[in-house]
Parts: sequence; structure tokens; C-alpha cells
Amino acid sequence: MTQHEFEADLKREGYDVFYGGLRANHENPEHGHPWDARVMVIGGEITITRDGKAETFHAGDSCMVPANCQHTEKVGPQGVAYVAGRRQ
Repeated sequence: MTQHEFEADLKREGYDVFYGGLRANHENPEHGHPWDARVMVIGGEITITRDGKAETFHAGDSCMVPANCQHTEKVGPQGVAYVAGRRQ
């Protein structure tokens, strides 16, 4: 799926679309969000750990994190840039 297709899909499914990024080697401790999130990496990489399983996402990869799902985030050595959708 291209970034354009991903963004169109988010809008079609009622997500608010935004763009973001995190600096190299940044780590977010375990947390959850009160919204469903879908994320596509557009540069760099990020590792998301949930239910004890770590998964690394690179440019072009996407994932979904359901509301209230506890997870951690660890950004790769080049940082990460992403397009994301949030839906209540």
C-alpha cells in the first residue's frame, strides 16, 4: 500500500490523519491511548512491543494499535517519521 492509499483508507474509515516523528533512539515506556491508531512508517524505523512481542516497522510498513492496548515504542538509530490516524 502506498502512503497516498494509506491516507485515503484512513479518511474513508473515519480516522483523523496527522504526521509526526520521533528522534533517534527515543523510547516511550509502556502506555496506551484512548483511541484506535493506525500508523505507516515513511522514514526510519520503530519497534513496538505489545503482549510481550516486539515488532519492528520500516518505511512502507504499517500497523494498527487498538484503543487501550498497552505497548512500548523504541525508535531506531535514524529516527522515525510517520503518518498516523486516530479514531475514537
